[in-house]
Amino acid sequence: MCRVVFLVDMNAFFITCETTRNPALAGRPAAVAGDPRQRAGIILAANYEARACGVKTAMVLRDALKLCPNMLLVPPDHTFYEQMSREVMHLLAHYTPVMEQNSIDEAWLDMTGCEGLHGTPQQAANHLMNEIREKLGLMCSIGIAPNKFLAKMASEMKKPMGITTLHMEDIPLRLWPLPVGNLYGVGKSTTDKLASLGIHTIGDLAAVDEQFLAARFGKMGYELHEHAHGRDSAPVQPHDGDEMKSISRSTTLAKDLTDLEQAKQILLELADDIGATTRRHGKKGQTIHITLKYNDFTVITRQSTIRPTCATHDIYAAGCRLLEQNWNQNRPVRLIGIGLSGFQMDCAAGQLSLFDLPGQDGQNDRHEKLDKTIDEIRDRYGSDCVTYGKLLRKKQGRNDHDNREGSAPGPNPEQPELHNR
Repeated sequence: MCRVVFLVDMNAFFITCETTRNPALAGRPAAVAGDPRQRAGIILAANYEARACGVKTAMVLRDALKLCPNMLLVPPDHTFYEQMSREVMHLLAHYTPVMEQNSIDEAWLDMTGCEGLHGTPQQAANHLMNEIREKLGLMCSIGIAPNKFLAKMASEMKKPMGITTLHMEDIPLRLWPLPVGNLYGVGKSTTDKLASLGIHTIGDLAAVDEQFLAARFGKMGYELHEHAHGRDSAPVQPHDGDEMKSISRSTTLAKDLTDLEQAKQILLELADDIGATTRRHGKKGQTIHITLKYNDFTVITRQSTIRPTCATHDIYAAGCRLLEQNWNQNRPVRLIGIGLSGFQMDCAAGQLSLFDLPGQDGQNDRHEKLDKTIDEIRDRYGSDCVTYGKLLRKKQGRNDHDNREGSAPGPNPEQPELHNR
């Protein structure tokens, strides 16, 4: 299976964070600077309106103001940026826990094998970018490639809000013509040394003998040669299992909702996604929480503890109980969310035929084994080939039943039906 690695790079992170709490900065040249009151220090981050005037990161502030006299200046608030970074990383961890944070504003994600959950890499990247924009008010660029190095290079190619895919076969056309200083990890000193050897582009570097580079740059010479050819075997280093605190899914509704049965249908769809993600990473969780945002934008979160599980049935049933206990038909809901936390390792279950559920297993174990079989079918034939009857009816009957009153309730949440599509 070909690796799929994302590099998610937040655009103009510090100043965009500031814009989320001060919308007056939007659309105007602005920057986070060392000491705006003294008009001293350096530019820590400039927005794209300021960059259009020639302002760059690390530029001396008084030089930047000569280029852009009307630029708005904001003092740095690193505590706030760190909090926003944690929110970004928490959101990224919903897509895959195989994530390596590279800095306060970027991270690699190993998305290999995630097509059944998130669609094609392009679809997943679009959804991720939009979710960061809608939920956090931040911008990002995403590089997609078969390894970490190429993903980083791809992320730099289209900013802001760009998605770039870089394949190995693209390297001669898209990578080699670039200046050698554009190579990730190559600074000014190395650029100057390479230039003294007649190496000015990445293509020039790729054409040089590996041993020649090793003789002059040591171990770094081998790395330069590998990167010039787009090769990188380094794995995405995931967070330790204890660091992944929860897996959550939520959805903002197209219209406010007051019907409990419709809310349960949405909850099942979200629980199905959480269960599949949990099983894929070999975990079991024992704390279920739901989130409801009402149409007046107030939010409640409720949780309960259950037997450690990775079964969609258990996650959904516990979520339904919380939903029933906290539902108020007089308060329209605009967002529904559900999450699983309190993780343990080992959600292993052997491969099992869909029709071969051994009677000696407990009910909960059978749910987990059935889920793993469904996962295998979906991995092979696509995520839509097997679904729950309740969700099938939701999609097929939406036009007929959206405005009807007194319709029959859906299946018992304790035993959602399965359908082969």
